[in-house]
Amino acid sequence: MDIRSFQQDLRACLADTLGGEDDLYDESKFYQVKKLIDRFNGREGQTDSDKKWTRKVTDVRNWFLFSASERWREDNQEKEYYSDSAGKSGGQKEKLAYTILASALAYQFGLEWGETRSKSFRFVMIDEAFGRGSDDSARYGLELFSKLNLQLLIVTPLQKIHVIENYVKSVNLVHNEEGKNSMLRNLTIEEYHREKEAR
Repeated sequence: MDIRSFQQDLRACLADTLGGEDDLYDESKFYQVKKLIDRFNGREGQTDSDKKWTRKVTDVRNWFLFSASERWREDNQEKEYYSDSAGKSGGQKEKLAYTILASALAYQFGLEWGETRSKSFRFVMIDEAFGRGSDDSARYGLELFSKLNLQLLIVTPLQKIHVIENYVKSVNLVHNEEGKNSMLRNLTIEEYHREKEAR
């Protein structure tokens, strides 16, 4: 109820404010916005409840409910059903998150499954997404991104490079010895493999 009410308040703040010359941002609009900002800041005597409300309504994960059915391709039998990620193992949650991310990217870029040529620029930066998860789940996500022909820039700790090395063409190693001077080395994946074997 809080989320729906907050969304309605946001829409009311923006209604009739943009567009033609007759649209005015008048004093009543100012007070609608001020009411929300006051609640974000914590009203006198209601600071704790307002902080709790703010955390709830500004976390967009609370804005949507979802369900998903994972099916076997061979016979369309249901393998797994998700009604959010509650009750799932860490690996299942990771795979679900990667599937949702890949689906969102496919939708955003207008991608077709199996399409090999496209004029669209499909660049995605992934910052430490694979740092805490399992190697299997990370490979699952990388396979999905590969099938969508996405160009990836992956930022990851060196300990996780073994997970991504089959999915990248070059490696940029950043090293900061004793926290004084950062050094950057650019290597093709082949050069990286040769150096790794020589160690």
